[in-house]
Amino acid sequence: MYKIISEQAIYQYFGDDDPDMIREMIQIILDTNIQDLKELDTFYTENDFKTIKKRCHKAKPSMSYIGALKTRKILEDIEANLESSEKLNEKLQEEIRIIESELAQFLGALA
Repeated sequence: MYKIISEQAIYQYFGDDDPDMIREMIQIILDTNIQDLKELDTFYTENDFKTIKKRCHKAKPSMSYIGALKTRKILEDIEANLESSEKLNEKLQEEIRIIESELAQFLGALA
């Protein structure tokens, strides 16, 4: 059903008995981690690798919570190869767009 996120992982981490709590947690992920990652291009332009590393590191657990394990791997690869990771960031940005869309779809289907 979804290309990147996993409904099963979301329910595993947040439970399936409180849709309001799930909605709130996913909104927090969208407003913080996803937003932080969408801004990485700016930090690449400024060669601010410290901020890139910090934002990638901070977002990794959230990617597990929503089942986006390939995206988490990209974040790990960026962290491991900071100064040569601009191409990886392009891939990351593509995935972020898909994740946003899939999370919106998931929230729309949530009872």
